[in-house]
Amino acid sequence: MTVAAAVRRVLAVALLGASAAVSAQPLVVVDPGHGGKQEGAKSPDGHFEKDVVLAIAKVLKTELERSLGATVHLTRTKDTLVHLSDRVAQANDEKPDLFLSLHLNSMPTQRLRKGTAGVETYFLSAFASGEQAKKVAARENAEALSAKGPSGDTLAFILADLQRSETLHDSSRLAYAVHEALVQDSGAADRGVQQAPFYVLMGLEAPAILLELGFLSHPEESQQLVDPEYQRTLARAVVRGVEKFLQTVSSRDAKKGESGRGKMP
Repeated sequence: MTVAAAVRRVLAVALLGASAAVSAQPLVVVDPGHGGKQEGAKSPDGHFEKDVVLAIAKVLKTELERSLGATVHLTRTKDTLVHLSDRVAQANDEKPDLFLSLHLNSMPTQRLRKGTAGVETYFLSAFASGEQAKKVAARENAEALSAKGPSGDTLAFILADLQRSETLHDSSRLAYAVHEALVQDSGAADRGVQQAPFYVLMGLEAPAILLELGFLSHPEESQQLVDPEYQRTLARAVVRGVEKFLQTVSSRDAKKGESGRGKMP
């Protein structure tokens, strides 16, 4: 069996598996990417990704608590380095219903920086869904590989993770719900829902997505991303997507419950 065939088989098994129920008032772990010496992307006027996503994460925490009555934990609350493996371990210790990792995108050349903007949303896969998704995952995984990354065959690690996960389908549902709300509410360019092997999404025991909320390298979009009102717009859009996802899961689980009761003698 080829590697690609093995991946398709693993995905099929995972998608057929029963997903864990998500509570109506969820516990959400919000992960502001980077921090400390890991600065992430940089805007033309000197803003760092690590600072901007932390600001958005704090607004998102407030909005999730206000709108959904959620309990929200941040993987970092200040400018400090938290290794990717520690973020995953911390999240699993919290036993969350949802995991949201916040990032900002960047392009390497002046021409691409001027012309590339928009929102991308990711969930875990062994292979990237395109060349750009592959580059984004490589950039976001760089700190894990240079510090406390997994040893051995990373592909095998991801495959095993996908096979034992009962949340892959719900991660996909969550990604599409949040992405649709982000595009509608922010007016940002729609760069799609994609899949990639993000280290920070591996091993999580809850539906998990990674959000690239815009391109900090883009001259105009970077100005929006540091604006508090636009940050609030993004946060509220994420909440709206999360709420839609929760409603979908609640309806699905209720139907499963009714079906189960119908089979009782």
